[in-house]
This record gives sequence, structure tokens and C-alpha cells, in this order.
Amino acid sequence: MNRHHDPNPFDEEEVNPFSNGVSAPGSKGRVPPAASDSLGFGQKHDATVDIPLDTMNDSKQKAKELASWEADLKRREKEIKRKEDALVKAGVPTDDKNWPPFFPIIHHDIANEIPAHAQRLQYLAFASWLGIVLCLVFNVIAVIVCWIRGGGVKIFFLATIYALLGIPLSYVLWYRPLYRAMRTDSAFKFSWFFLFYLIHIGFCIFAAIAPPIVFHGKSLTGILPAIDLFSGHVLVGIFYLVGFGLFCLESLLSLWVLQKVYLYFRGHK
Repeated sequence: MNRHHDPNPFDEEEVNPFSNGVSAPGSKGRVPPAASDSLGFGQKHDATVDIPLDTMNDSKQKAKELASWEADLKRREKEIKRKEDALVKAGVPTDDKNWPPFFPIIHHDIANEIPAHAQRLQYLAFASWLGIVLCLVFNVIAVIVCWIRGGGVKIFFLATIYALLGIPLSYVLWYRPLYRAMRTDSAFKFSWFFLFYLIHIGFCIFAAIAPPIVFHGKSLTGILPAIDLFSGHVLVGIFYLVGFGLFCLESLLSLWVLQKVYLYFRGHK
């Protein structure tokens, strides 16, 4: 009997674990490589997406440069503001005088220094300051007419003092702080403006009435002196009545400006 083709009972059978069945006895085939089927959605790995490393590095570099530029800009702005505040505290003038054009005595440039959304409000406040200037100047003129008609020199000197003190003090105490507050958005300067602007409104209301207390009776063109002067000096009474109207208009305008500035301040804080 021919035994050359009999299988060796001691030979190990190689079984392919990935095949459906067991390989035939005596087969020594190799294990086939695993199929490199593409894995679909939901499997452990999806298709590989190639992202250029150079693009990612450039984006990160640009972001770092932008952040560094912004930090440097903020640092410079703080440094400039600190220097300006130091100069103001030291009493050093930092602005060139440019208004009025024919005889510059103050610095005033709303169009270039005040933010666009706040320029209209600043112009209203400027109109309010010009209004008190007009009221005090006309008050001097009316008092001069009264002095000529026999009102006495004392009221003329008092009216002149009101104008010489009131015009610069109103600019320094409330208009200039509001101008700087609009330019730098300083809460302290806004508070300073509110304090002295309320005093300004109180003075305008008092001047429109002009009771014979604190101030000399006819040194302000209020309604009470106007009524008193109409009985003997009609022309003087007309001047005082016009002055009363100016102080009334200034009071109303100032109340409107106060409301607008307060709403602006509340909306930005």
C-alpha cells in the first residue's frame, strides 16, 4: 500500500482564522492580509483629511502679531492719556487757542476732537455756554441803561462783576469739563460737569426772577425789576423784560442739555 501520500499525523495544520472554514489538511498557505476596506461613517476612523501645516502656522503667527499690535496700541493710548492728565494737573496748557478765529482765547475743535455720535450734543452744550455769555453781556447793557436813567452806579459795577466772573467761570467749571469728558469718556469729568451745571441752572432761574436778595435788586434783568421799572421808565423796563426772556430761554436750554448729557452718560456706562 502506498503511504507516500498519507498525511503525517504529527504535522501541524495551519488554519486561517479569517476564513469561513478550516483549511484542508496539509495546506500550508499563508494567512491573507486583512482587507484594507475603507471604513464608513460611524467607524473608528474616517477618511484622512490633509491640512497643510504651513497654513496653520501662518494663521497662528498672524493671530499672535495682531494680539501683540492691539496690546501695544492700548499701552500707547494709556501712556498718552497719563501724560495728558499729568500736564493738566500741573497746569500746563496742552491745546492751542483757536477760537474765536478773529481773537483766539480758547481751544475749541468739536469736529476733530469729539466723537461723531456726540458732536450734536456738544454743539448744544456750546450753544448753552454762548447763551449765558449773551445773557450776562446783555445784562450789563440793560443795567447801563438803567444807570443812565438814574438807577445808580452800584448796579453797574455789580452787573460788570457778574459778567467778568460768570463768563470765564462757566467755561472753566462746566463747559470745559464736559468737552474733555466727551473727548476722553471720563466719569470724573462728567460728574464735575453735572455738579457745576446744576449751579449754573440755579443761577439762570434766580436771575430770571431777580428777587431783591443776595444780589442787588436791579443788577439782574429779571421779571421783578422789569415790573418795577415799567411804572416810571418804560424803556428801561423793556430792556429788563428782554433780559428776563433771555434768562428764561437759557434756563430751558440748559435743562434740555442736562437731560441729554445725562442720558448719554447713562448709555455709555
